Amino acid sequence: MNSTIRTSYLSLSRGRKIPKPESPNLQLPPRSVISPNRCNGFRNVSSANSLLRIGLRHDSADLRGVQSRRVRVSSKNAQFGSFSDGNEAQAPSFGEFITSERVKVVAMLALALALCNADRVVMSVAIVPLSLSNGWSPSFAGIVQSSFLWGYLVSPIAGGTLVDYYGGKVVMAWGVALWSMATFLTPWAAETSLWLLLAMRALLGIAEGVALPCMNNMVARWFPKTERSRAVGIAMAGFQLGSSVGLMLSPILMSQGGVFGPFVIFGLSGFLWVLVWLSATSSTPDRSPQISKYELDYIQSERQKSFLGENKPKPTNVIPPFRRLLSKPPTWALIVANAMHSWGFFVFLSWMPIYFNSVYHVDLRQAAWFSAVPWTVMAVMGYIGGLWSDIMIRNGTSVTLTRKIMQSIGFIGPGIALVGLTTAKSPSVTSAWLTLAVGLKSFSHSGFLVNLQEIAPQYSGVLHGISNTAGTFAAILGTVGAGFFVELVGSFQGFLLFTSLLYILAALFYILFSTGERVDFDEPTPV
Repeated sequence: MNSTIRTSYLSLSRGRKIPKPESPNLQLPPRSVISPNRCNGFRNVSSANSLLRIGLRHDSADLRGVQSRRVRVSSKNAQFGSFSDGNEAQAPSFGEFITSERVKVVAMLALALALCNADRVVMSVAIVPLSLSNGWSPSFAGIVQSSFLWGYLVSPIAGGTLVDYYGGKVVMAWGVALWSMATFLTPWAAETSLWLLLAMRALLGIAEGVALPCMNNMVARWFPKTERSRAVGIAMAGFQLGSSVGLMLSPILMSQGGVFGPFVIFGLSGFLWVLVWLSATSSTPDRSPQISKYELDYIQSERQKSFLGENKPKPTNVIPPFRRLLSKPPTWALIVANAMHSWGFFVFLSWMPIYFNSVYHVDLRQAAWFSAVPWTVMAVMGYIGGLWSDIMIRNGTSVTLTRKIMQSIGFIGPGIALVGLTTAKSPSVTSAWLTLAVGLKSFSHSGFLVNLQEIAPQYSGVLHGISNTAGTFAAILGTVGAGFFVELVGSFQGFLLFTSLLYILAALFYILFSTGERVDFDEPTPV
C-alpha cells in the first residue's frame, strides 16, 4: 500500500504541487531513481535496496497529462546532465555531445555528403584521360564538367520545397539513391554516346541538388541553436573529405579498373548508404527509438528557447512565398554569399587537377594528390570554425556579429590567398596557398550556411534552394568561363585574380546586409 502511494505521489508531483501524504510510516527510499517506460502508465522504481515494479493505469485526463510529461532521470541516461528547478538542461560536455544520437544522425549526413562530392569529383580526374582519348579542347572539357551543374540548377528550389514539406530523411534517401544510380550508369552512358553522358551527369546534378537543403533541415530539427555551427561543421567536413577521397582514390581505382572504375565503386556505396539511413535514423528526435531520455529533453528544452520552424504549424501550401522571400536584403546577402561560395568551390574542384597538370606538368596521380590535400584541411578547419562560432554565441556574442566574422574570414581569407597562389613557382608552394585558401573558405559554413536556418527556419529548405540556384549559375559561369579564359588568354593566373576580387566584394555585401535575427517573411509585401 505504501509503495503504491509513494509511486503515485512521485508521478503526480512532477507536474503539480501536491502536498506529501502524511503517513508516519511513509519514507522515501534513499537515492531513488525513476526511469519511465515508453508505454503509458508504467514506471519502474528502483532503489539502492530493492527493485519494485508497479503498474499503474491512469484513466483520468489529469493523470494522463502528467504522465505525458517525460521524466528522464535514469542512471543510464544521466550522462546528458541534469535539470535545474526551472527545467533548464545543462549543456553536455564534448564527450557527451560526440556520442549522442544527434551526432550519429549528422555523421550519416556527413557520409552522404562525402559520397555526393566524391561522385562529383570523379569526372575532374577522369576528364584528363577522356580529353586525351576523345580529342576534347579545354573549353569543351569545361562544358563536359559543367553538365553536372545543368541538372544542379534545376533541383535546389524544388528539392528545398519538398524538404520543408516532407522532411529531410525521405528526400535525402531518394536523392542519394538517384544520384548513385546516375554515377553507376555513367560508364555505360559514356560508351554509348556523348549526349547520353551529358544527360547522366545532368541527372547526377538534379539528384544532388537536394543534399544541402536536406542537411539543413535535419540539423534544424535535431540540434539546438548553440550547437548548429558544430553540426554543420561535421556535415560539411564529410563534404570536403568526399573531395579528398574522390581525388585521391580515383587515379588508383582507374589504374586497377579502368577509367570508369571509380564510378562503379562510388555508385554501389551510395546504395548501401540508403539502406543504413532508412533503418538507423529518424526524421525528428521524438521519433527516434534509440535516443536517450535526457538527450531528448535537452533538445526539446533548448528548442523552446529558440525559433525553430518546427514550433510553427507546417505550411499547408507546398508553394512558398517567393516574392516575400526575395523582398528582404538578408535573403540577397545569402544569395550573393552562396553564389560566390559555389563559384570558388567549383573552380577549385574542377580545374585544380588540370592546373597542376598543365602548369607544372606533374602526372595525373600527383596532380590529384596536390588537389586533394586542401580539401582534407578544409574538413578539419570547418569543424574548428563551427566550434569557435558556437563558443562565441554561448559567451554572449550576438548571432549577427558571429556570422559576419565567420563569413569575412571565409571570403577575405581565400581572396588574399589566391593572390599568393598566382605568384607560386612550384607545385608544393601552390598547393600550400591553395590549402590556405580552401581552409579559410570553410569558415563561411559557419557564416551564410548556418544563417539560412536563422533568418527563416520555416523556409530554410526553399531559401537554401533559391541561394543554391544562384550558386549553380555562378558555378556554371566560373567552370565554363575558366576553360574559355585559359583557351583565349593562355593563362590561368588572371582568372584566379579575378576570383580573388569577387571574394572581397561578396564579403563586403554580406557584412552590409546580413543578419542573424529571424526575418518575418509572412507579413504581406507592399505592392
